[in-house]
Amino acid sequence: MSDPLIRAWVWLVALSTASTILAILVSHGVLTGAGVTAGGAAILALAWAKAEVILARYLGLAAAPFWHRGFRLVLGLYAAGLLGLYLLG
Repeated sequence: MSDPLIRAWVWLVALSTASTILAILVSHGVLTGAGVTAGGAAILALAWAKAEVILARYLGLAAAPFWHRGFRLVLGLYAAGLLGLYLLG
């Protein structure tokens, strides 16, 4: 599997599967208390990882390091802000 788009697709499928499993665990009450909070934070982290894959591979920012760093910084700050709001709520 040398095509970067296929590898990116495989990563997106794997990250989406992990997000779905965590969401099922939380919604069916398997995770309780602090586990729910950790599960929600993990789902957000997986969403951030999926956005990174999309930016780097599908939008081609891996070939433009300056722009890639800028988008990663903004996306990281946004994800950190969302995580902070989630943990405060």
